[in-house]
Amino acid sequence: MDHEGNQVGIVTTAEARRMSEEVGMDLVEVAPTARPPVCRIMDYGKFRYEQQKKAKESRKKQHTVVLKEMRYRPKIDKHDFEFKTKHVRQFLEDGSKVRCFVLFRGRERAHTEFGVRLLERVADVLSDVANVEVRPILEGRSMNMLLTPKT
Repeated sequence: MDHEGNQVGIVTTAEARRMSEEVGMDLVEVAPTARPPVCRIMDYGKFRYEQQKKAKESRKKQHTVVLKEMRYRPKIDKHDFEFKTKHVRQFLEDGSKVRCFVLFRGRERAHTEFGVRLLERVADVLSDVANVEVRPILEGRSMNMLLTPKT
């Protein structure tokens, strides 16, 4: 193919090199496994530069999801609850997923319903900015819930 994108047809390597030198561009092998191999006349430096720009632009648009955690206790005070929940709200507004968990110790493990109520209260308070991805689940000594930001 020539520098304008037109198909030239099957030519010898020497002829293709001569054509690329006439135009002042590079002869680039596009499909080496094809029979016969496909070559193109182009400015290879400009081509590489544009490829790097596209890759950089696509990396800018990528967003890595960060998982933040917030630990609660079953006998949490009102102010502590509000303070921690305010931080969870900020995490969600920044686009992070948040894993809220209630840690039970000793006799608290006998009353896991307090943990369920607490996590449901967190979900209710944050219902305007978060979706509950995983409902409260008891795993060992902790009860977990996963919140994701609303789009």
